[in-house]
Amino acid sequence: MKISPSILAADLTDLKTILKNLSKTMVDYLHLDVMDSHFVPQLSFGESYSLQISKITSIPLDIHLMVSNPEKEVPKYFVSKPKIISFHIEASSSPIRLAQTIRSEGILAGIAINPATPIERIEPLLDEIDLILLMSVEPGYCGQTFLPRSLARIRNLKSIISSRDGGKIYLEVDGGIHKENIKTIWEAGADIAVAGSACFTNSDVNSNVQKLKDECVPAPS
Repeated sequence: MKISPSILAADLTDLKTILKNLSKTMVDYLHLDVMDSHFVPQLSFGESYSLQISKITSIPLDIHLMVSNPEKEVPKYFVSKPKIISFHIEASSSPIRLAQTIRSEGILAGIAINPATPIERIEPLLDEIDLILLMSVEPGYCGQTFLPRSLARIRNLKSIISSRDGGKIYLEVDGGIHKENIKTIWEAGADIAVAGSACFTNSDVNSNVQKLKDECVPAPS
């Protein structure tokens, strides 16, 4: 299991220090939740802040755009050279074209999907994307509880991904993930877990990430 700590749960007033202390061999990605107060109720940060983060750390950025009109917003983040840009299928008018644009920049194209959206909506896009970001809470707020029905959605998506021919599609899960439930999420088929408070509850983020990964070790036969 790869871990993508969500910096929205970090102390943003001391983020530079936190980022400099992160181990590149432990932390796989940094998850940036971009919220516009339109698609979701909250407002976070934008492309300028993301660019500054990219200058502080070499850990790959995992940008999650919770915004209306992602066709307009996505290109603003190319300058940060992230590893992943995910946009919401619920917000996009041209998801195939937008995914192709992201890929043309050498960036992994991700489609995010809300808990109430049928996963079948993603199937026509599978040849054009590299990652599915499954929301296991309603997007827009930190500290929510993992929705139990998300486990069945993870399994179903993993089955859809596994049955197709073509390149690797990663399955990322975001919302309410912590030490007590990450193994179940991993066993259901998740490749990447986004965790906020579970990573930033204290100053030892590297240790917190290690504890999450340790939960996802197969049991001895």
